[in-house]
Amino acid sequence: MADIRLERKFKVTAERLFRVVTEHAQLLQWWGHDGMVVQKEHIDFSKTGPWFFDMSDQNGQRFKMSGQVTHVDSPRSVGFTWGWHDDTDQRGKESHVTFTIVPTASGARLIVDHRELPDSEIATRHEAGWSATLVRLGRILN
Repeated sequence: MADIRLERKFKVTAERLFRVVTEHAQLLQWWGHDGMVVQKEHIDFSKTGPWFFDMSDQNGQRFKMSGQVTHVDSPRSVGFTWGWHDDTDQRGKESHVTFTIVPTASGARLIVDHRELPDSEIATRHEAGWSATLVRLGRILN
């Protein structure tokens, strides 16, 4: 098993950052890599329950992930399970993600903990993916 942890600071209040990383309409503005097109989704981290996200890249390759929002503690944290789907829509090994928001003197810090990834190679790919996604988030907030 492997874990990753990323931290980014933003010049917004903790409350604003929490809304952007949890609410449906705001998530759709930054979730995923540049160049990805949303095919179907049900994503709202502001309440517990199921979620899924289905997107494709510019080459038409599709990527689907899903899970359960396990906790919401506004404006401090939200946690959810995560599993990729294969080409036959079978869901793979489940991992766990927590977004933690910490107020700072100049705004708020977002901590992304992605735990229980199957191995270090997959963790490295997820770290790159989260990093690219956080760049998109930064464009919206900073």
